[in-house]
Amino acid sequence: MSEPNQSSPPSGRVRLRDLVPGIQVGAWPTGPKNGITDVPGVLVHTKSIHTADGAVNTGVTTILPRKDWFHNACHAGIFRYNGSGELTGSHWIEETGLLHSPIILTNSFAVGNCYTGIYQHAIKEYSGADGSVDWFLLPVVGETFDGHLNDLTQFAVTPQHVVDGIQAASADPVPEGNTGGGTGMMCQGFKGGTGTSSRVVPGFDSNGNEKSYTVAALVQANYGRMPPLKITGVPVGRILAAEALKNKEAAKAQAEYDAAKDKKDGSIIIVLATDAPLSAIQLQRLAKRATGGLSRVGGYGHNPSGDIFIAFSTANKIPVQTVGSAHRDVDPFKARTLVTESVDDQTINALFEAAADSTEEAIYNVLCMAESLTGFKGSRVEALPLDKVKNILERHLALEQAIQADL
Repeated sequence: MSEPNQSSPPSGRVRLRDLVPGIQVGAWPTGPKNGITDVPGVLVHTKSIHTADGAVNTGVTTILPRKDWFHNACHAGIFRYNGSGELTGSHWIEETGLLHSPIILTNSFAVGNCYTGIYQHAIKEYSGADGSVDWFLLPVVGETFDGHLNDLTQFAVTPQHVVDGIQAASADPVPEGNTGGGTGMMCQGFKGGTGTSSRVVPGFDSNGNEKSYTVAALVQANYGRMPPLKITGVPVGRILAAEALKNKEAAKAQAEYDAAKDKKDGSIIIVLATDAPLSAIQLQRLAKRATGGLSRVGGYGHNPSGDIFIAFSTANKIPVQTVGSAHRDVDPFKARTLVTESVDDQTINALFEAAADSTEEAIYNVLCMAESLTGFKGSRVEALPLDKVKNILERHLALEQAIQADL
């Protein structure tokens, strides 16, 4: 199985802002990388897996909320838009509001191996001198279904892929499109996959000093059909669907896509990260706002779709693994306090907007960066036609500018 260089961009594919300079997605500026690794401390790795016969097209995306995730948890919250999917460890996050695991994204049949991979890494790094394990860890693994383009029965993702991903995770820009867990996914009538985006919003620290905060989204998009697709409010999907009806080959390809979605609509996993000091309840609220971004693009949360969102904050460090062995000094029966910070709820609106806007643009980046792919049993899904999209959006921008000039 070949595994492309993590940093290699798809040939001829560009992100939305590069495709249509001057296009606007929300009001807030992006971070320097316009991605989840703009949040200080967040590390990511993607591993794409293919076989020479084209049957296997899958992978793993590894997200570390911080380098020392094992000993220091982040506050976190979860929102379930539709529950036909899996995010392991979610019960514990909802119980405690704490995330102290990597977040691994993969295909539906690889959840078990990825779960095992997190444990294998932890055993290697944190077991006692005698090989014993006296710590607590519930791995967090999310999935979407890539069975149309990937032969799930080969179980191509192994625990070692996760071990390697945790070791290799970095703050580099995240490769998008047919990468990582998104390698074999389909989205809004076209090839889907992995995408990310970020926003920077103004604020203050606890001493009243000006301070900016970053909110970023990483999505694994595998949902929806072409007609509802909108890009910055423009009905791109309807325009492209009408054009496809005039082309016999395009109409056939679209019928095949729709037939696959009739059997299994697919899902989207959205991971939101921020360095704003948010509590677990506030992060639940932040995760809900990803729905706004998904809906703008054309996601409805259909019944067989697993639309599960998780948000975490790197601002506070919550010590974990502090009970259970002789060298740990916390008595679980003697309550003690931890000092943490949180944003005033009355000042949280820009963070909510940033969550929706970064989610929206992350999905656009999935579609713009993903390449056409022929996979399992010769199934083929075409990439979003960038030249046509560019023409549609530029015509809309020109019309908008003309209207503004007349005002």
